[in-house]
Amino acid sequence: MDDALRAYGAGRIDALAGTRDADRARHPVTGADYRMGFLDGRIEIFRMFAGVRRILDTDG
Repeated sequence: MDDALRAYGAGRIDALAGTRDADRARHPVTGADYRMGFLDGRIEIFRMFAGVRRILDTDG
């Protein structure tokens, strides 16, 4: 379980940094956890940008 959480966290951190570790993503045991963390991080960035766009659209 600890390995899965670490892989998820690493994927999320990589997504927020704009990088992706292909070796971690292909890992047979924790690759799915890494990819899920990466996807969650990318969704967070998307939502952040959507919020900024809403602010800029309603401000003018």
